[in-house]
Amino acid sequence: MAGRILIADDVATNRIVMKVKLASAFYQVIQAASGDETLRMAQQDNPDLIILDVNLGDMGGVDVLRALKANASTAAIPVIMATGVADTRTKLTALDAGADEFLCKPLDEMSLLARVRSLLRARTTSEELRRRESTARELGFAEAQQGFGRAGRVVMVADRPERALVWRQGLRGLVRHKMEVLPKERALEALPGMAVPDIFVIAADLGDRQSGLQLLSELRSRDATRHCAVLVVHESEDRNSAIMALDLGANDLIRSDVTAEEMALRLRTQMRRKHESDRLRETVDDGLKLALVDPLTGLYNRRYAMPYLNRIAASAAHKTQPFSVMLLDLDRFKSVNDTWGHAAGDAVLVEVSRRLLSYMRSEDMVARFGGEEFVIALPDTNLAEARNAAERLRRVISETPIPLPGGNAISITMSVGVSIGGQAGRPALSVETLIEDADRALFAAKAEGRNQVTLGAYAA
Repeated sequence: MAGRILIADDVATNRIVMKVKLASAFYQVIQAASGDETLRMAQQDNPDLIILDVNLGDMGGVDVLRALKANASTAAIPVIMATGVADTRTKLTALDAGADEFLCKPLDEMSLLARVRSLLRARTTSEELRRRESTARELGFAEAQQGFGRAGRVVMVADRPERALVWRQGLRGLVRHKMEVLPKERALEALPGMAVPDIFVIAADLGDRQSGLQLLSELRSRDATRHCAVLVVHESEDRNSAIMALDLGANDLIRSDVTAEEMALRLRTQMRRKHESDRLRETVDDGLKLALVDPLTGLYNRRYAMPYLNRIAASAAHKTQPFSVMLLDLDRFKSVNDTWGHAAGDAVLVEVSRRLLSYMRSEDMVARFGGEEFVIALPDTNLAEARNAAERLRRVISETPIPLPGGNAISITMSVGVSIGGQAGRPALSVETLIEDADRALFAAKAEGRNQVTLGAYAA
């Protein structure tokens, strides 16, 4: 099934008609006949979307909506409110309470399905971000800081600048976001030089029939604007443009005859969701960074290095090209901490990491394996190339003293063990075997006097 939808209506005929429309698009439909039943089923069945009548007999639809949004387990479920009588005040109240859309019966099937598809896509994205955030928390990663309802940026694009200026003027005093008007010719052209807006408000018709939708499509296809919210202003009779806008990724639709109050409510809702989505995305990014990157040196950590090495090994086997694995360890590093303190030790690790990165190719992987030990993977590298690279790195560390906090500087040396995998005519070796081989070579380098490069058995 494409998704589970809860229809909440106290009239059985209305529920049946709606169910037929949705079932024809292969949605799973469940039904509630009262407000109390709606709240119970929303918690119990966790629907992906609720279509809520404005009057449920025992409760008003807006009261049910407020109860849904007040409950943490149901607050994120998108809600479409439906009514048999167009009432501007009820519509504004419902949107203010958190409704995603407010539609009048009889519901046009194509428009309804387009809106359902749009809301379910948004729901899926939000749920995925939340799952990742939850996983990050379970792994002990820090959470992103909560926002404080910061003001956002809104860019308005109409067929004529005068029309967008009317929108902006009507919103003054109703929203606190920065609102800018751009002519259609500059909507994309200006993006590289400006901070990315949170929201675009675009007329569906920018002079020719499909130009607004083309702009929407461009915004969705570009990395910089992919996560921006887009509201499309359309003529009430232009049903096809409205449906197409939703399918192209518009976050919301606004009729051209909308009141300033309704536009302000829809903007506030989309801005709140945009900021929440940004926060979740930042949490995910921070979680990945904390999971894969050593916070002191900025290098990848062991958790990242092992699967990366496996990918290099698989690629080497496929291309029948050798690759190198190096283990590098700073000599007598404990004496640095004992003599100069841990702040000095951290400074040494940071500077060594910087030098290692500076002298490796972009395709090489440098990771902190733990303590003062590092691992480097070099794809498409034979024995001679690997040995030369290891010697170069050894000299880069030993020949230039490392500055310490307070103005002192100390000389550090490094021992290196090298192993080679993917060599033609030899059995394939696991990454674990190659690391063990490089580790034995590193131990031998230490035993033989330190500050030298030693080849492992599989590199000889």
